[in-house]
Amino acid sequence: MKFFARLAERIRAYDRTHNFTCDLCGREVFGGEHICSACRARLFYIDRCCPVCGRRVSEDGICADCKQRRPVADMVRSRFLHEGACERLVLRFKCGERYLAATLAQETAPLLQEFDAVDALVPVPMTARAKRRRGYDQALLLAREISALSAVPVLCAVTKQRETPEQKGLGRRERETNLAGCFHVTDRKEVKGKRLVIIDDIYTTGATVDELASVLKRAGAAKVYAVTVTSVEDKTPFGRSKTS
Repeated sequence: MKFFARLAERIRAYDRTHNFTCDLCGREVFGGEHICSACRARLFYIDRCCPVCGRRVSEDGICADCKQRRPVADMVRSRFLHEGACERLVLRFKCGERYLAATLAQETAPLLQEFDAVDALVPVPMTARAKRRRGYDQALLLAREISALSAVPVLCAVTKQRETPEQKGLGRRERETNLAGCFHVTDRKEVKGKRLVIIDDIYTTGATVDELASVLKRAGAAKVYAVTVTSVEDKTPFGRSKTS
């Protein structure tokens, strides 16, 4: 309970000391808000979700896909559906507007309360080449902003050893093949026995989170959770490709 109280207070303190314009429409906002009330009404919050993968469901209970195949991560939570203004916000963050990390962290940090007390945040790593191409590591930026709000430290104990082909348009099996063996734990002592939260921007098929969670668990992590900003509502059946 002390962890959650500290998290709530840090979020309130952050709000009190920052004034911004809305990151969606540019209107002035107050009280540390990043998004105005009008734009917030257009965001697709996930209000009812599968208790395992965190995707929006129409009725309570584990979704059909998780019944068929449980994710490797112990629990996943996402703040928004990857649609409309939410999708555009994440795309802007990935394509140069790195300052949006603070906005997205403010929205996603409260999701940590869904888990038992955690020891560290693990951003999904990029290769050095991909980071040079983009100019920054968006998952690491997001993790650092969430850390500033929650006081949960960032643990950079995993590297991505090779480039992977473009994931967009691929089904889960194809993504799993692309990602197999690409992550490597550099310091097993930092991982062993820890309760870790993977941080990423989008949860699509779950292949990236599963591959990283598998690597962390093999290195001895006690629990592996995941938090993403958005998730795609409809999972792709195994073997079928997805076009968006």
